[in-house]
Amino acid sequence: MNKYEILLFDVDDTLLDFDLAENAALDRLFEQENIATTPAMIARYKEINESLWRAFERGEVTKNTLHNTRFSIALKEFGIEVDGEYFEAGFQKYLQEAHHYVDGAYELIAQLAGSYDLYVVSNGKTKTQNKRLADADLAKYFKGIFISEQTGYQKPMPAFFDYVFERIEGLDKDKTMIVGDSLTSDVKGGLLAGIDTCWFNIRNISNATDIQPHYEIKKLHELHLLLSQ
Repeated sequence: MNKYEILLFDVDDTLLDFDLAENAALDRLFEQENIATTPAMIARYKEINESLWRAFERGEVTKNTLHNTRFSIALKEFGIEVDGEYFEAGFQKYLQEAHHYVDGAYELIAQLAGSYDLYVVSNGKTKTQNKRLADADLAKYFKGIFISEQTGYQKPMPAFFDYVFERIEGLDKDKTMIVGDSLTSDVKGGLLAGIDTCWFNIRNISNATDIQPHYEIKKLHELHLLLSQ
């Protein structure tokens, strides 16, 4: 194995548990708006949200379209008309306040920071992700934090990684690896950018795609073993 010097980390469902954060934010948002939700309503919102994120990764919709229509599209199916932009603002407000760790994330980053140059690469909202990382006391360990909203591009676009690489002095692609939970965003993006990839298979699912990561882990502590080989 190459001796890595630079590690790029995704945020959601890699370092911070997005499911917990999302559920907490949705609960507070709908309570604020006096909307009684059902499991079917929440499930449908998440299906539409996931579909929009995949379309965003493919460059088919903009980030503004994704964020400002997902609530209005989902709730309309249940006969509820809402201002999607207004709901998005409320959701982001509550999401910013949630920073639940993925098991072992803080310990991993704190330990790796002494031996590697660490960077964040995320497709989230700049303000939201920066606050969550700061509140989780993780931001201090990273030499740079790159968010798609800030860069103007998103994973897996090569342009996103070009933006990142141009801002990391002395970067050697052969000594760089990305770690993330998404095959279509993190792994595919890393492959297109010409760096090694580690798929954090947090949900322990089968890879039914043609996207093949260099490495796969199912628990974060396994990254220590991988890097020490």
